[in-house]
Amino acid sequence: MEVRVLAFVLAGGKGTRLYPLTKERAKPAVPFGGRYRIIDFVLSNLVNSGILSIYVLIQFKSQSLLQHLRDGWELTGLLKHHFIIPVPAQMRTAEETWYRGTADAIYQNLNLIEQSDPHVVAIFGADHVYRMNIRQMIEFHEERRADVTVAAVPVPRSMAKEFGVIETNHRGEIIGFHEKRADAPPMPTDPTRVYASMGNYIFSTPVLIEELIADAANDDSSHDFGRDILPSMVKRRRMFAYDFQTNRIPGDPPDAAPYWRDVGTIDAYYEANMDLRSITPALNLYNKQWPIYTAGYSDAPAKFSFDEEGRRGIAIDSIVAGGTILSGGLVRNSVIGRGCRIHTGAVVEDSILFDNCDIGRYAKVKRAILDKNVKVPPFGRIGYDLEQDRKYHYVTESGIVVVEGARSPVEITTIDI
Repeated sequence: MEVRVLAFVLAGGKGTRLYPLTKERAKPAVPFGGRYRIIDFVLSNLVNSGILSIYVLIQFKSQSLLQHLRDGWELTGLLKHHFIIPVPAQMRTAEETWYRGTADAIYQNLNLIEQSDPHVVAIFGADHVYRMNIRQMIEFHEERRADVTVAAVPVPRSMAKEFGVIETNHRGEIIGFHEKRADAPPMPTDPTRVYASMGNYIFSTPVLIEELIADAANDDSSHDFGRDILPSMVKRRRMFAYDFQTNRIPGDPPDAAPYWRDVGTIDAYYEANMDLRSITPALNLYNKQWPIYTAGYSDAPAKFSFDEEGRRGIAIDSIVAGGTILSGGLVRNSVIGRGCRIHTGAVVEDSILFDNCDIGRYAKVKRAILDKNVKVPPFGRIGYDLEQDRKYHYVTESGIVVVEGARSPVEITTIDI
C-alpha cells in the first residue's frame, strides 16, 4: 500500500537563545556549514525520503527565510502535485491571532490537510541539524498501526532537564511525557539514558484532526503539541516512540551513528559547525546518496593565492565555501562562508564566518562568529581580549565572540528612459 504523506515544517519560532544571530532572521534561516541554512536539513530529509508535498509554516522575521525558500526550494520541475510552499499565519481562528503554538499553527491550516486528504501527516521542526530517513519512521508508524509516532533520540540522563523526555514501556509505547525534569524516567533498556523528544511527529490524519479541534476549544491549553496535545493523548490513543538511533541513511556505513544536534544556543551552534571539520565528520555532507540541498548559488570556486614565504593563502582543517579568496591569509579549524576575503597576513582560527566577510591585512580572529558582511580592519583583533570585545560585541560565557552583521547596500536596478 502506498501511503499518502503531507508534511508540515514548523519554521515560525523566534530563536531567542541564538541571539544576536536571530536579530534580523528566523532561526531556520541562520547559516550553517558555510553554504547551508538550518532549514535545509529538514527539507533535504523530507525530499530524500520521497516526501515532496510540504508546507513551511512561517511567522517571525520571515523575510530571509522566504528569500531562501524562493532561491533554493522551488520544485517546479517535479510533478504538479508536489510542492514546498511557505505559509504565514492564516488567522483562521475567531480571535484572528498569529500562531499561538505548534498545535495552533497546524489547526489554522486544517483546510490544507482536508484538501490533500493524506493518510498520515508528518509534522517536523525546522531548527535542528540532522539527517534522517523519514520513510523508516513512517514504516514504523504503519506497522504498529499507531495514532501518533514521536521521534526520540537517546541522550544521557544527566541531560534530562534540558529536554522534553518521553517515557515508554518495553514495547516502545508512550506512557508519559516529562518536561525538562532531572528525575525523568530512563529508557527501559538503558538506565543511563532517557528518550528526548526531537519534536518530530507522524500522525494518522483522522486522529490529528480530532485532537486539534478538541485542543482549539480548550481555553486552558497553550495549543502546543509537546505541552498539551501529546500528554493528553496518553492512554487514550496508540502512541509510540521511534528510536532515532535505529535510523539508517543510504550511502552511509551500516554502523554509522545517526547525527542530531539541537543548535538552540550559540555554544551548541558553534560546536555543531566545528563538528564538520573532522577528518571523518559525524555529520557527513559528502554522501551523494543523501545530499543536503540548498540555494543554487552561482559562485566562482574558492581560491588560494600567492606562493611566497609569509604570504600564502592556506586553509587547514577547515571548510571554505565558493567565491572565497584567501590572498595570503591563514585559516585554521574554521568554517568560512561564501564570498569572503582573507588578506595577506590575516589569521582566522576556530571561527565561523558568514557570507561576504572581509578580514583585513594582518588582522586576527579567534573563536568567533562573524555575521554577514562584517569587515575586520587591517591589524584588527577579535577574540584576543574578551573584556574589550564585550564593549562592542556579544560574548558567551564560554568566550565565543559574536559580531553582528553589517547591512550591505540594497542595489536598485536603473534603466535609461
